[in-house]
Amino acid sequence: MSVEPRFAVYPSLRDQLVLITGGATGIGASLVEHFALQGSQVAFLDIDHKSAEQLVAGLSSRCTHAPAFLPCDLTDISKLREAIAGIEARHGTIRVLVNNAGNDARHSIDEVTAESWDRSMAVNLRHQFFASQTVIPSMKKAGRGSIINMSSISWVIPSTGLPVYVTAKAAIVGLTRTLAHELGAHNIRVNCVLPGAILTERQKQLWFTDEYRAEILRNQALKKMLLPEEVARLVLFLASDDSSAITSQSYVVDGGWV
Repeated sequence: MSVEPRFAVYPSLRDQLVLITGGATGIGASLVEHFALQGSQVAFLDIDHKSAEQLVAGLSSRCTHAPAFLPCDLTDISKLREAIAGIEARHGTIRVLVNNAGNDARHSIDEVTAESWDRSMAVNLRHQFFASQTVIPSMKKAGRGSIINMSSISWVIPSTGLPVYVTAKAAIVGLTRTLAHELGAHNIRVNCVLPGAILTERQKQLWFTDEYRAEILRNQALKKMLLPEEVARLVLFLASDDSSAITSQSYVVDGGWV
């Protein structure tokens, strides 16, 4: 007999302001949905207007607070700071920051240039630091906060065929640990999540060939494809007061690949 799954509700997330970068599609869209259904006030940044607007429209009637989409190119740090300032001016203190945005475009060692290196670091690493830097003052004033950075198992396996992306994702773990120790005295927690092969629409369209699916299932202990909501549920826990003693940690969601 099958048992219907039951998932946690976190009262500490209700009405709290949550900022998610790259929230229009994939894992980011699942994060927006799951926080919104917890009763959080969710603001998210992205450059994909169409997907973002569809996401908001689909959630507005299901949530206490309709998610707020703000278009923003995260590689433009001045625009990122302006967007965060606008969110706080309208909604108050950001209680949770999820640094989710990234781009895993494949590339070879030979084709990397100084310019492409900088672009990849800008979209995969740099904005995580500057978004955190921007929300920290208000979190300090409030005496609490949770920052969750999205890394990847790509640097642990290690993956090949995307060396700059892998470098950025490894650096995020180091960033997480130093921020956690810098900010712990202010009751600001900083943790990291490392997803494995997650079945998003982008991954299905670009990378999930029959051969790659077979490789995934061969390497994972769990013989199933992993879904964005399985990452989102861990992030909810790390954002909530249920994880109030947890900081400076990295959590793998990969079905037992590493």
